[in-house]
Amino acid sequence: MSTGGWITMSLSVGFVVGLFVWCIWRVMTAPQADSHLHGIEDIDTGED
Repeated sequence: MSTGGWITMSLSVGFVVGLFVWCIWRVMTAPQADSHLHGIEDIDTGED
């Protein structure tokens, strides 16, 4: 492979790995949102 191919491949793989790490970091450091979770019993269908 030529030098240009190696540079292009390295930049592409580096970008994807960096994006993956950033996404994982954002998910793992997000504040807990337990109060926003809802279950099936919270749905009001209006049928009483």
